Order: sequence, then C-alpha cells, then structure tokens
Amino acid sequence: MGANARGCDVNKRKTPEIVLGVSGSIAAYKAAELVRLMVKRQWRVSVVMTPSATRFVTPLTFQTLSRNPVVVDHLDVPETWMPEHIALADRADVLAVAPCTANVLAKLAHGLADDALTATALACRAPLVIAPAMNDGMWANPATQANVETMRARGAHMVAVGSGDLACGRVGEGRMAEVADIFAAVEQLVG
Repeated sequence: MGANARGCDVNKRKTPEIVLGVSGSIAAYKAAELVRLMVKRQWRVSVVMTPSATRFVTPLTFQTLSRNPVVVDHLDVPETWMPEHIALADRADVLAVAPCTANVLAKLAHGLADDALTATALACRAPLVIAPAMNDGMWANPATQANVETMRARGAHMVAVGSGDLACGRVGEGRMAEVADIFAAVEQLVG
C-alpha cells in the first residue's frame, strides 16, 4: 500500500546529500555544529574546505562529525575516476557555504574556480545557500554588496549576516548567521 501510481515506494526516500563548503574564517568552528545538526537529521554530509579554512578547523574534525572524507585540494587523486569536486557537485542536493568569506563570495560571483570549494560550486547545479562571515568594513564594501546582489540574481539563497561583536574587536554587521538559521535555510531547500 505504500506505492504510488508508478510503483515507487513512497516510504523509501533518498537520503539528502548536503555538500558543506567551509572557507577560512574564524566562524569556521561554527560549521562543525552545523555538520552535527545535519548528521543528526540523518542527511549525508560531505565537507569541502578551502586551504585557509584548515588553519581554523582541521579536516579531521569534519571527517569525524560527517563520517565522510573531507576534500581540501581539488588536485588530489580521487578515489574514483571522476574528479572529486565534480563528484561532489553531482551528488549535492544542496550546496551550502558557511562561513563564506568575502574572498570566496567574490570568487563565486565571478566564476573563479581555483580551489576545491569554488570548483565544486562552479560545477554544481543544486541550490546554493551562502552564509557570509566577515569584518563589518568588508561586508559594507560596495564590491561585496555587488557580489551579494550578483549571487541573489543567480538564485543563491543568502542567509542574512548577524550584527554584534566581531572577531576583529569591532561591533557591527558581518557575523555569520546563527547555525540554526543556516540549518533552517538548508532544510527548507531539502524539503
């Protein structure tokens, strides 16, 4: 009785695959909690990090939490014949970049693909969630705001930055959104 008109079992839904991109921001430690929530929700999570992100949180942290290998260098030899950044892009139901630095945001807006994260993003056809994280001056910069608008115009889901104490010692806008808000944005796209 659990079948639809095409004979598919509606109780056997595909496990959502989330690809989480982590860029080099002090907010990278919050991405570990985001992975924990996603795994708890029983989503498959694959993490791709920029090399600078590994200076804040190690790949081993994300590998342990996600229970999957972590991709850092898109030129590493893949486990299969397909380059790993392409395999990740093809598997993703949602690609979330949290935290997304001003640098990675600019690369995404301009189609640059010089690391595993940006190469995955450029190849990915799944919905994109971006959670920016940066200094208030960087956030307010017209170039950054133009990049935000470019990504919105392309259909990216921008999670609003927070306001408050920043790692640089200033107070202002640019903090990465709360993990619960980022999770909710991804969950809405997963359905």
